[in-house]
Amino acid sequence: MSNTNAENGRRAMRRCGAIIGLALTLGACNATTGEVVATIPDDYKIRHPIAVEEGRQSIVVFVGSGRGGLTYQQRADVAGLARSWQREGTGAIVAEVPADTPNARTAADTYREIHAMLTSGGVPSRAITLRHYTPDDPRLLAAVRLSYPKIAAVAGPCGLWPDDLGPNIDNPSYSNNQHYHNFGCATQRNLAAMIDNPADLEQPRAEVAAYTPRRSALFEKYRKGESTAVTYPEAEKAKLSDTGK
Repeated sequence: MSNTNAENGRRAMRRCGAIIGLALTLGACNATTGEVVATIPDDYKIRHPIAVEEGRQSIVVFVGSGRGGLTYQQRADVAGLARSWQREGTGAIVAEVPADTPNARTAADTYREIHAMLTSGGVPSRAITLRHYTPDDPRLLAAVRLSYPKIAAVAGPCGLWPDDLGPNIDNPSYSNNQHYHNFGCATQRNLAAMIDNPADLEQPRAEVAAYTPRRSALFEKYRKGESTAVTYPEAEKAKLSDTGK
């Protein structure tokens, strides 16, 4: 009888031990430490955010001392500036013209042509501000500088390396498997430079009216029972053989 009781006691102890072990195992799944590795605070999007602020769009028109006016390429640059100002400009166009330089006279002639091109391109005359400047280094060719403020997306600065990338006794965070400080900065900066409208970072664009001629052509095909799929004559020319036709 005593042997039976002892055996039952050992079985009960084994069951209790198993239950306690299972509870400890499950409890370990929820155990956390104060150190979190490679999570949100180490995200490159937070470390190098893309900010929307007011920047400047500018072009430089080089002017020699023997000829005023604009070249063909310079006319294209000025005309492009007038178009972009109407789309994104948030202030006046500032024209900085050199003074007291060997090309000051030709630069003045060039500015008059620039002013005429800007106004003919849709820029009001009151939105063009003239400023004179004297270059700090007389050896440099003084040029006519055109600029205007606009809303821009920017990120950076990049190229900051506060820590050694390799094992270093002075850098205990090397073993934490975290991103280095400059990680993702170039990607963020390039993405900011490619954004056409910085407002797209904050909100979606509003819907615009559909292209009426194209919509009318599709409705006419639909009314006649014809296919509305778009076909391109050049599509067949791109195939290498008749197998893909």
